[in-house]
Amino acid sequence: MLSPTSDQMTPAEKRAGVALAAIFGLRMLGLFLILPVFAIHARTMPGGDSAALVGIALGAYGLTQMLLQIPFGMASDRFGRKPVIVVGLVLFAVGSAMAAWATSLEWIVAGRVVQGAGAISGAVSALAADLTREQHRTKVMAMIGSTIGLMFAISLVAAPSIYALVGLSGIFWLTAILAISAIVLLLTAVPPAPTCAQGPRVPLREVLMNVDLLRLNFGIFTLHLAQMAMFMVLPQLLVDTGGLPVGEHWKLYLPAVLASFALMVPAIVVGERRGMVKQVFIAAIALLLLTELVLASGTWSFVLLAGGLVSFFVAFNILEATLPSLISRVAPPRAKGTALGVYNTTQALGLFLGGALGGWMITWRGPASVFVAAAVLVAVWLVLALRMPAMVTRVAEAVPRTAARPGEIPA
Repeated sequence: MLSPTSDQMTPAEKRAGVALAAIFGLRMLGLFLILPVFAIHARTMPGGDSAALVGIALGAYGLTQMLLQIPFGMASDRFGRKPVIVVGLVLFAVGSAMAAWATSLEWIVAGRVVQGAGAISGAVSALAADLTREQHRTKVMAMIGSTIGLMFAISLVAAPSIYALVGLSGIFWLTAILAISAIVLLLTAVPPAPTCAQGPRVPLREVLMNVDLLRLNFGIFTLHLAQMAMFMVLPQLLVDTGGLPVGEHWKLYLPAVLASFALMVPAIVVGERRGMVKQVFIAAIALLLLTELVLASGTWSFVLLAGGLVSFFVAFNILEATLPSLISRVAPPRAKGTALGVYNTTQALGLFLGGALGGWMITWRGPASVFVAAAVLVAVWLVLALRMPAMVTRVAEAVPRTAARPGEIPA
């Protein structure tokens, strides 16, 4: 067994990372598969002539996610990670079955609400933090983030074929099966979670008002607002500048995502091994800001948009991996799940407001204004990140809080 200060991941850490990434991936694949086909199928259902109702059906999942991430995170601190994750996955499977049985759009809305009630992202991230040492936590979060990105790319390619074979109902049944598979994986492949930190409960307001956590939560809010706003504009720009039909956009998205993975991994490894996590973090925010500024110029070409997409995904994947890792280090040990629940709530809020802001800016100021607005928020984030305490990112110097028993991973 490796010592707690080893620079290499233990077998238990590797197993935890792979298994939790797979759980995230199974759940997110089920979600992503409906995105390319739902709006088209919805028009054939009772109520599908209402664009507002179609939008509600898609957004209902995010609404309950936003409302329940904090309660699920707090529950995981009190009752343990695995029981809470199982409950969330069961709710997700039940909601998927409801949507599969639905004969109207209103019932699909109900199913999506129940799907979203399984708000376990914070609990899963907290479990990943519990099962890994600080010097390896960003790598595990990167594995999870990369899996989510890969599932998104796969869904763009596979969804039309699966839909043609089994229809939307079949996709929802597949989603339920994937959720049940994730439960089996959680109970059989993920190492036992260490005992939650002992001591008095940490009040929610202490988590909400923690300055370091607020700074990081503003970051994830900005990151996902910029992502959603960008994809309100980008598809039409790709059609206009490159003549690429919407159904073939995956031919650009998939290589861009894969290229970003290849560039992201060395950056994260160098940052952790050389104690330069903060420098890599700041550089990723700066790259995101540069991307938004270039796209805000309004002088678009297909090549510029393709390059912007790659640079955006590189920055996005580095930040998506680093932020939850930093949250888990800054949060009080007794409130790690709560802090990650708040983090995922602000992430969902960013997604919701990104879509709303993007739609409003396109209508009133044109597509370039979307990138301008995102650039302003990213610039504010960069200033805040530069003030981040050094202790937050000194991973290489991190010392385990408690000694580990044989076979146990330090907290």
